[in-house]
Amino acid sequence: MGFTRILFLTLLFVWAADVQCQNVKIFNVKKYGAIPDGKTENSKAFVEAWKNACKWNGKAVVLVPAGTYLLDSVKFEGECKGYMIFRLKGNVMAVSKLKDINQWITFKYVNGLTLTGRGTFDGQGYKSLRLEFIRNGKLQNIRSINSQNAHVSIFAGSNFNITNVKLSAPQDSPNTDGIKISSSEEIRITRTSISTGDDCVAILNGSKNTHISQVFCGPGHGISVGSMGGNTVIDNKDIVVGLAVTNSTFTNTSNGLRIKTWASRYEGLASGFTYEDIIMNDVEHPIIIDQQYCPSSSCDSKTASRIQIRDITYSNIRGTSKSKAAVTLKCSSIVPCNNIVLKDIRLVYTGNLGPASSICSNVHGYSYGHQNPPPCFRSA
Repeated sequence: MGFTRILFLTLLFVWAADVQCQNVKIFNVKKYGAIPDGKTENSKAFVEAWKNACKWNGKAVVLVPAGTYLLDSVKFEGECKGYMIFRLKGNVMAVSKLKDINQWITFKYVNGLTLTGRGTFDGQGYKSLRLEFIRNGKLQNIRSINSQNAHVSIFAGSNFNITNVKLSAPQDSPNTDGIKISSSEEIRITRTSISTGDDCVAILNGSKNTHISQVFCGPGHGISVGSMGGNTVIDNKDIVVGLAVTNSTFTNTSNGLRIKTWASRYEGLASGFTYEDIIMNDVEHPIIIDQQYCPSSSCDSKTASRIQIRDITYSNIRGTSKSKAAVTLKCSSIVPCNNIVLKDIRLVYTGNLGPASSICSNVHGYSYGHQNPPPCFRSA
């Protein structure tokens, strides 16, 4: 009787696995006419493969085999009937002149998407991946090079994981972010290496509950919240809440952990941030809050920021600073920073102007444990 039951369960498991496998279908872009010679433009074949995969009532795999595929501007859109997998085993390269210079590859309106495969997206100086309205997705084991503005942009996404991704652009590439997040929630970035010309990660208006861990940033401008209160404001408010950056390393970056807001009439909130177990290697400004951020000469120096920054914790931040002011907290005179916590800060200045120092204005908070440099605000 026991043997019969074991045999029955085994056969049932095999049958279930077989049914599951039967529900997976592969859509090879080469079967739709794609030619991986690095010369032929293949956007039509890629879109046809995606459209057919999107109609499959099961798990659909859009397969890009080894080779180099030229692509013009392309959009992969849902809603799709089943879970979508875009498996990139080859290299995808932008054509020399895109028909839409504002975006190269866009994935949009997909619930259930994995981008994977150990291949490379080569933007050739154009904006690379844009993910719009993607729910329950993953980007993993992918490399992106030579992008402009941003390697990966996430807009209006939710529950999206980025893991084991490598993003690289020249250090002097202008305004090139690694990952840009806006109007999204529950975005998680882990085990990722980013070297670029601007922010490694930029967290913008409408971002909620962003989790970043085991990220290696450099060169670049660090991990930045904002800028806030500038041209990304929606309905006269700019809000970023819930951010955790842990177990990450910054090397030769201009900033480490940065919050930047414009001095403008727009109101907003930056709240609920935790920065913990962070290593700084020769970082220009390891910890910085700048509420007088002004990348142009048109700012009104007499106006104070109306973005409220509160409930921010820095814990176990250690390493070396290129600037004497290793901690800079320049907050608004109208809405001062509130509940800023410094715990176990160990930052050493590598220059010859004396020990590391800190600069503060309009800050209320607390300090605990080891403090180098000494905190510049009086504990509330």
